[in-house]
Amino acid sequence: MTLADATAPAKRRADAPRTNPMLVPPRVGVNAVLAAVHLALQGFQLFVLPLVLLPRSPWWALLLIPLAAANNPLWSLIHETVHGSFNRNAAINRLAGRALAIAFGSPLRVLTVGHLLHHRFNRTALDRPDMFDPSRGSRAGAAIGYYYQLLVGLYVSQILAPVAFFLPRDVLERARQRFLAPDSMPGHAAAALTRPAALVEIRIDGAIIYLLLAASMACYGAWWWLVPTLLGLRAACISFLDYVYHYGTRTDELLHANNLRLPAALQAVLLNFNLHGVHHRHPQLPWHALPDAFRADGDRFDGGYGAAALRQLGGPIALAAEHRGD
Repeated sequence: MTLADATAPAKRRADAPRTNPMLVPPRVGVNAVLAAVHLALQGFQLFVLPLVLLPRSPWWALLLIPLAAANNPLWSLIHETVHGSFNRNAAINRLAGRALAIAFGSPLRVLTVGHLLHHRFNRTALDRPDMFDPSRGSRAGAAIGYYYQLLVGLYVSQILAPVAFFLPRDVLERARQRFLAPDSMPGHAAAALTRPAALVEIRIDGAIIYLLLAASMACYGAWWWLVPTLLGLRAACISFLDYVYHYGTRTDELLHANNLRLPAALQAVLLNFNLHGVHHRHPQLPWHALPDAFRADGDRFDGGYGAAALRQLGGPIALAAEHRGD
């Protein structure tokens, strides 16, 4: 499966995009400035803070809390590179995406395959992490995996993904064929990520990520534990908000996601990511064009962002009877 295959939806709704993404060029200059800011923030938290500020006062460590939250808008910018909307030059788009993903903590190839598969299988049986089948298990059993994934698990899997890919390709292939169902999200992802070119990229980027983290821990010295703490905070921020746009939404609607209301300043920080329903209908539109598409489509908000996030704490939802056994 190629990355292009991952973007091809299995089914389409009648409300096809009415905006032509080719008419909306990316804001190359703004994107470049944002990339520089995010890379600088990563350098600051990994190296400047422990070498310059922490020796002066341990209270500087509290900066890691907002810095961890900055990984969410960083993902929004990486997301632009995933869809080719960061820069129209494919090489620049790819290079920027890899650099930003290394700062994020996971190889771009891993993030790209996972995200494009999400677009392909959104709200189908392969991509409904908020739901469980009562005919196959209890809600209590489903809640264990659900809350782990919601609270930290998604980012943990992203940052640890390169570890497996350091294994020889033939070992990975045998494991994929033996343990992963071909028509499953892990199966599709493994098929794409174990191709030779993908493995080379993941191993290079993964090695850089782990070397940077190890170097940062060395810089923190006796405070080395702040690095895994930072990663834990990132895991909470990324994992908790990743599926907020889809929790409890109708099933088998590939192009559906919720648009969630945010204050203008926060919407700008997240690069309009809260207009997620618009994005699913117009995945190639750059971030700055989403508000215009929202208005052009006569779209509406499906509630507030904060309320939607808290609603996820309600736990896994039982599938409707017509979808059980899928």
